Amino acid sequence: MTSDSIPTNEDQRLSPLQLGLLTIGLLTTAVGQSFIFAILPPLGREVNLTVLQINTIIASSALVFSAAATVWGRMCDQIGRKPVILIGLTGYAVGNFVFAMIFDAAMRGWLAGPLLFGLILLGRCSQAVVMSGTNPGAAAYAADFSSREHRTKALARLGTASSLGMIIGPIVAGALAGFGLLFPLYTASGLAALAAIVIALKLPPGKIKEAKSRTTQRLRFIDPRLRLYLLCSFGGFTGFAGLQQTLGFRLQDMLSLSGTETAQYTGFALMVAALFSFAMQLFVASRFQGRPITLIRAGVGLLLLGALVIAIPGSFVLVLVGMASLGAGLGLAVPAIAASASLAVSHEEQGAAAGLVTACPAAGFVTGPLICGFLYEIDPTFSALGAATILIMVVITASRMHGNR
Repeated sequence: MTSDSIPTNEDQRLSPLQLGLLTIGLLTTAVGQSFIFAILPPLGREVNLTVLQINTIIASSALVFSAAATVWGRMCDQIGRKPVILIGLTGYAVGNFVFAMIFDAAMRGWLAGPLLFGLILLGRCSQAVVMSGTNPGAAAYAADFSSREHRTKALARLGTASSLGMIIGPIVAGALAGFGLLFPLYTASGLAALAAIVIALKLPPGKIKEAKSRTTQRLRFIDPRLRLYLLCSFGGFTGFAGLQQTLGFRLQDMLSLSGTETAQYTGFALMVAALFSFAMQLFVASRFQGRPITLIRAGVGLLLLGALVIAIPGSFVLVLVGMASLGAGLGLAVPAIAASASLAVSHEEQGAAAGLVTACPAAGFVTGPLICGFLYEIDPTFSALGAATILIMVVITASRMHGNR
């Protein structure tokens, strides 16, 4: 197949090779990101970073990721899907290595104070600029090689890679941390580099269009074909991220846990959410035969239910039920939103649409913790109720969707 070929078969599907290689790329990135979330708090304290500085690094890089993903999405439509995937993986490998080297220098006493914080922030945000190309590139590639009937299934199967990465990542990170706190970061760099090499050698080329041949206008968040889907994704992840980032505080306060116990309980709750998300993507979304809008409505309904359950003062069991519902909701809604956005635009706009969809979760992880963290300071129950209010608006948005046939 040539690099500028466009699938014409109405029953077009990703081949096992294509699906496997895309999954490797996304899984590698997801595992590496979960390493960061698991290692950064203790690593930051090891070099005397404050909690505010650590949260600033996470929020700033998420904001940069969100903005850059839209640019890489458009680049997919100009230079091709495979080059953008490879740029993202290579950028992640190099960026993570540099990120680890900065911490290594700090632990040796060579860097400290504002200079250290500035370098870490710059390094993480620079990495986010480049690594944000992998997801929209993979989604656009999947759209190139899957017919409308199989679009939701293809994107759901890719989505399982991220969920699986969030499940196994913290476990692997904990095991690797036994060799040193920096070892998981160097390992993530090596895995990303290896994935980039394998994909460069084995993944067939996708669709490449010259920029001068494009006739479509630049896609924006307010595009009438996409705005409801994007609002739904942004709102859903805002609610979920707000609940996730305040979960540890809620468990510690509710159950009077120590710091170590809080980390264990929180990690288990997040793993439950990831497991249910993985199961829904693998066994429901990837086999669903109907319109994506059906999955979106079911998914946002489960997100709202999860937030309401978590808002109930009670036991750890109730929290687990709520997290299971949240994970299941994301497992249904996320691939369906991606598929709906893909089906709503032309073939020449697939990359741009994928970039906008990819940007929404990162944006939600910026706004959600800020909103729910502020509400938690007022009253612990308010954070979950605030997330539920946001998700009610998402449910209303989903009710206005007409979907794609």
